[in-house]
Amino acid sequence: MNLLHTLASFVVALGILIVVHEYGHYLAARLCNVKVLRFSVGFGKTLLVWRRGPDATEWILAAIPFGGYVKMLDEREGPVAPVERERAFNRQNVWRRIFIVVAGPVFNLLFAIAVYTGLFLYGLPEPRPIVGEPAAGTFAHAAGLRAGDTVRSVGGEPIATWQELRWRVIQGALQRESLLLEVSNEREAIAQRKLDLSAFPAADFEGDALERIGLRLYRPPLPPVFGTIVSGSPAERAGLKAGDRVVEAGGKAIAYWEELVLAIRARPGATLRLSIERNGERVATEVVPETANVGNVQIGRIGAAPRVPESHADRILVKVNYGPLGALAKACAKTADIALFSLKMLGRMLIGEVSWKHLSGPVTIADYAGQSAQMGWLSYVTFLALISISLAVLNLLPIPLLDGGHLLYYAVEVIRGSPVSERVMELGQRVGLALLLLMMAFAFYNDLNRLFSG
Repeated sequence: MNLLHTLASFVVALGILIVVHEYGHYLAARLCNVKVLRFSVGFGKTLLVWRRGPDATEWILAAIPFGGYVKMLDEREGPVAPVERERAFNRQNVWRRIFIVVAGPVFNLLFAIAVYTGLFLYGLPEPRPIVGEPAAGTFAHAAGLRAGDTVRSVGGEPIATWQELRWRVIQGALQRESLLLEVSNEREAIAQRKLDLSAFPAADFEGDALERIGLRLYRPPLPPVFGTIVSGSPAERAGLKAGDRVVEAGGKAIAYWEELVLAIRARPGATLRLSIERNGERVATEVVPETANVGNVQIGRIGAAPRVPESHADRILVKVNYGPLGALAKACAKTADIALFSLKMLGRMLIGEVSWKHLSGPVTIADYAGQSAQMGWLSYVTFLALISISLAVLNLLPIPLLDGGHLLYYAVEVIRGSPVSERVMELGQRVGLALLLLMMAFAFYNDLNRLFSG
């Protein structure tokens, strides 16, 4: 059931993003009076087909969901009736062709902006930027950060949530910057802390970079009571339920949630005996934590979250929302930040400063789709926005076969005043196919490595 849920979440996500992307091409073509012959979601065998619109466009749902396409009237692909030649794609001037090609990635970015705008309008309860005790020897510990410190700003930029802090610090780590943090402690005394990330190794982006830096989300002492059990997780398979209080783990008494977390993390793939209290009775059970990699260290996880009392929630959570214009501005800025960060990461990969292990393929994306769907619709639509931005960035890369490759040809045409020759385009197609196959091989290898290493 968990596998089916993951596959369904993945297929739905792909379908939405493919339709968004291809509809951008379709709408731009219609605006330029180019005849659209086919709008296909997926490749391969046709499952469903219907004809609609003034040009009787074929709308197709195909068997292989990894992509889609919009087929336009084009003299290079077949004979065109004289009466329709002016509606052929190849007959359009270069600026119209650029408009049609760029519309797909632009629609993916607009989709992300729309999602983030809605989320900022709705308002989300997010963790406050309160740090836990940094591990000795980390960058955060060297900066003088201590448990309970609230980060008020980074480099003069106000910080309201943990996600904002995380995003800004990861960007700083990628650029190897020194970040000036303004913090307030539990007595509300304000101080400045310098987080020097100039020596942060690029290889440590594999796994949780924030953990390497030493920034941990502050967690007030919680009772060892389960609040949420993830469907299909080791916790669910062990019969654990929301409301269960853990009394002992591995023969040791458990008084706080953090003690239980440490016991679980220390036993990846090994049986952990638990004594729990349920409805006033003691119950013994066993759970086998699944193995997860954090950098070069393997830890155990069981897929459970603690019950958080309302008093604790008020302390560590804040609901952030904006008015319509503020939400739109924030959404545009967030989309631009993620797109630029993705480009920087790709650039660092190309020059060898960041490991190619960060390149993900369909297996990892499907896993994230399933996990985000299990966490609720808010997490799922946020995941869709993030993948939509990634799809836009990937398609704008100047690689033949992608939208960016066509834009490269058209840019040359604008400069030269004449189209690129068929021979050059043919060679470009071969090079582009080789590059895409190489990227896919890397991504698929990384997927398999993550899958079998936990």
